[in-house]
Amino acid sequence: MVLAAVGCGRSDNSSTPAAIVGSGSENNTADGGAVARQPASDPRHPVVLVDTSLGAIQVRLDAEKSPLTVSNFLSYVMASHYDKTIIHQVYKGQGVLAGGYDENMVERACRTAIYNEARNGLKNRRGTIAMVRQPGSIHSATSQFFINVADNPNLDFRDNTPEGYGYCVFGEVIEGMDVVDKINAAPLHDVERFERTPVQPIVVKTIQRIL
Repeated sequence: MVLAAVGCGRSDNSSTPAAIVGSGSENNTADGGAVARQPASDPRHPVVLVDTSLGAIQVRLDAEKSPLTVSNFLSYVMASHYDKTIIHQVYKGQGVLAGGYDENMVERACRTAIYNEARNGLKNRRGTIAMVRQPGSIHSATSQFFINVADNPNLDFRDNTPEGYGYCVFGEVIEGMDVVDKINAAPLHDVERFERTPVQPIVVKTIQRIL
């Protein structure tokens, strides 16, 4: 599987966005009485819901080992960047790519490329989420991501060359892996811009942080 971010983010830039964190709190009624506490949000392991046209996927992010990448991803989530985008490429038995294009294959504008944290010790195993980047440029990931549907050790960090630096894993699916498998099994065709794109568009309706 050769993963390439097509479009924006081609420069090798190591700028680092500010961290985004959140926490749960106890809600109070108008008279000051406490109501049931919502589940506490762990700033090191926030959870997002990826709502697709084939079902929902919950992903726990790892800001402990991939702080810059998680911060970048959540910035796009908060900006509604992923709303009404598509799964634009599928590698059968390997992974599904998303985060860059709408249903008309129009590219979404993205920000400056981020530093690649692929040396964080996390592996591209089944169910993990990782960033797409240009194969020839280590620090070129922007908004596009992929979910592994199999163990892909060839995508892990091996050395400091562009070919061996790897693709940064920044979380894992905790619910809805059956949806990911359904996406991976979708009929594909080649179009002008992409090979292996779903015949029937698979839409990411929205991605929202839920914890």
